[in-house]
Amino acid sequence: MVGSKMAAAASIRERQTVALKRMLNFNVPHVKNSTGEPVWKVLIYDRFGQDIISPLLSVKELRDMGITLHLLLHSDRDPIPDVPAVYFVMPTEENIDRMCQDLRNQLYESYYLNFISAISRSKLEDIANAALAASAVTQVAKVFDQYLNFITLEDDMFVLCNQNKELVSYRAINRPDITDTEMETVMDTIVDSLFCFFVTLGAVPIIRCSRGTAAEMVAVKLDKKLRENLRDARNSLFTGDPLGTGQFSFQRPLLVLVDRNIDLATPLHHTWTYQALVHDVLDFHLNRVNLEESAGVENSPAGARPKRKNKKSYDLTPVDKFWQKHKGSPFPEVAESVQQELESYRAQEDEVKRLKSIMGLEGEDEGAISMLSDNTAKLTSAVSSLPELLEKKRLIDLHTNVATAVLEHIKARKLDVYFEYEEKIMSKTTLDKSLLDVISDPDAGTPEDKMRLFLIYYISAQQAPSEADLEQYKKALTDAGCSLSPLQYIKQWKAFAKMASTPASYGSTTTKPMGLLSRVMNTGSQFVMEGVKNLVLKQQNLPVTRILDNLMEMKSNPETDDYRYFDPKMLRSNDSFFLYETEEPCFPRGWTWNTFLVLLTSAHGHVFPTHLTRNRSQR
Repeated sequence: MVGSKMAAAASIRERQTVALKRMLNFNVPHVKNSTGEPVWKVLIYDRFGQDIISPLLSVKELRDMGITLHLLLHSDRDPIPDVPAVYFVMPTEENIDRMCQDLRNQLYESYYLNFISAISRSKLEDIANAALAASAVTQVAKVFDQYLNFITLEDDMFVLCNQNKELVSYRAINRPDITDTEMETVMDTIVDSLFCFFVTLGAVPIIRCSRGTAAEMVAVKLDKKLRENLRDARNSLFTGDPLGTGQFSFQRPLLVLVDRNIDLATPLHHTWTYQALVHDVLDFHLNRVNLEESAGVENSPAGARPKRKNKKSYDLTPVDKFWQKHKGSPFPEVAESVQQELESYRAQEDEVKRLKSIMGLEGEDEGAISMLSDNTAKLTSAVSSLPELLEKKRLIDLHTNVATAVLEHIKARKLDVYFEYEEKIMSKTTLDKSLLDVISDPDAGTPEDKMRLFLIYYISAQQAPSEADLEQYKKALTDAGCSLSPLQYIKQWKAFAKMASTPASYGSTTTKPMGLLSRVMNTGSQFVMEGVKNLVLKQQNLPVTRILDNLMEMKSNPETDDYRYFDPKMLRSNDSFFLYETEEPCFPRGWTWNTFLVLLTSAHGHVFPTHLTRNRSQR
C-alpha cells in the first residue's frame, strides 16, 4: 500500500487516463478542446490491456478519441487496410507471435505498438525480423514502453493484476510446495507493477517493509530496479520533468509493504458499508457490478419452462455522484438516501408537470414556451434541467437495483448479525449469544459465512480454545456444511507464527444497534428494512493503520522499529542509519514526505527498426 495522500495533485487515476489518451493519440499529447476531427483508428488489446482501459475510459470516450473498433488481439480479425492500428498488449511470447502474424497478413495501414511493460531487446528484434520479412518496415510507425502495468479503480486505489490473479496472491506465495523459481516469478510480477505505478506517478518512493517476509523480497527487488533506472541519467524515467519542480522538491511518496499475515481477521470480516457489501455479496469486478434479475413467471402457461434470468451490468465509477458520496456509508443510510433521492426526483418531475398544466402548455413546443413571461422563466429553467433530471433518474434506478440485491443477501444470510457479532469479537466485547448457537443456526448465513465467523474468533482469541471445545466447534461447522481445511491452515499458521499469546489488536470499538430506520419503513419505500439492524459504525484502529501511522509520523513503536528502510536515490543502500533515538529523522532540513510529489511522467519510445535504440519522449 502507498502510505500517503495526494494534496492538490493529479490523482493516479488522472495520470493513467492522460497516459492512455496520449497513447491512443499516437503518443502525442491529447488536446481536450481540439476542433479538428480525430484520426479514425482501431484499438487492439489483450486481456491485460482491456482490464487497464475499461475502468478508465468508456466506449463514448474511446469513440471521441477516434477508436472505431476495439478488438482482442487473439480474436479473429478481418483486414482493414486503410486504417492505422494502436496495439496495447503485454510483451509475452504469444502476443509477439500474433503481432508478427498481423504484420505478415498486412491487416492494417500502419502499426503503433504499445507495450504495457517494457519489452526485452530479443523480443523487439523478433518483431523487427518479422517486419523485414513481411516488407512492413515503413508501416511500423512507433514502438513504445508505456509502463502502465496496474489497474486503477479509484483516485487513490489501484490493484496490481486481474488476469491470472490467482498466480499473484496470498495463497500462491504461501503454498508449501512453491519452488524458488515460482516465487521469483511472483515477486518479479509484483515489482514490475509497482515500478510502473511509480513511473506513472513520476516519483521515486521511500520504501519501508517488514523483515523476513515476502514484503522484504519485493522491497529489495524494487529498490534495485529503481536504482538501475536512476543510474542511467540519459534514459531515466524519473528525470523528465518539464516544469522543473521535481529536481528541488523534498516531498516524496512513502511506500509501505506489509505482509498479510499481520492481520488475517480483517479480510474475513463481514462488512456493513455500501461499497464493501457490494464487493462482498455481489459480482463486482473492475468497477462493474453484474446482477441477475428474474424475468418473471406471470401469465406463464402451466408446465411451461421457466424464463431465463436477465443479466444486467452497472458501472459504479467516480462520475457517479451518489456512489462517490455514499460508498463508505452504512447500508441502512444508503437505503434511506436512495429513498430521499427518489422523492426529490418525483417532486421535481411533478413541478414541471404542474407548471405546464397551469400554463396550458402540455402540448406546446419550446417556441411557444419562450414567448411567455413570469412563470415561463420557471418552466424554462425546469425544462432545461431535464437532461440532468433524466441522469438523476438513471442513477436512482441503478442504486435501487443494486441496493435491493444487497438487501436480499443481508436478509437471507443475516449479515447484520454476523457483522455485529464479529465486531464484538474483534474488540473483545462481551457476547450476548454463544458462538455455537450462531454456527448451529440453520437460518443464519451460508457455510462460508459460518467459517469466516469462526476463523475471526480463532485468530482474535487471547487463548486458543481447548481441544474439547475445538472438537465441538468442528462438529458444528461440519454439520453446517463447512470444509475444515481453512481452519486447519489457520491453526498451523497461528502455531508457526506464535501468535496465540499475542493476537493482533483491533482497538476498543463497539457497534451499537439503533433500531429500525423510520424513513425507509414508509409504505411507499423501496426498501423494507424490517428485521435488519441499523448498526452505527465506529472507527477502528486496525494493525495496518497503526503501522502506517507510526511510519508516517516517525513514531518509535515495537511494531515498526524493525522495519527496513530503502531510499533508491541514495548512492549506497543502507537502512541502518535510520535511528529512533531522536525524534527527528536523519534527513536534510525541510524534508517532508506526507504528500505525493507531482511530476510529469515519461514514456520510452523505440526508433524502429533501424537502430533499435530508445529515445525519451515526454508524456
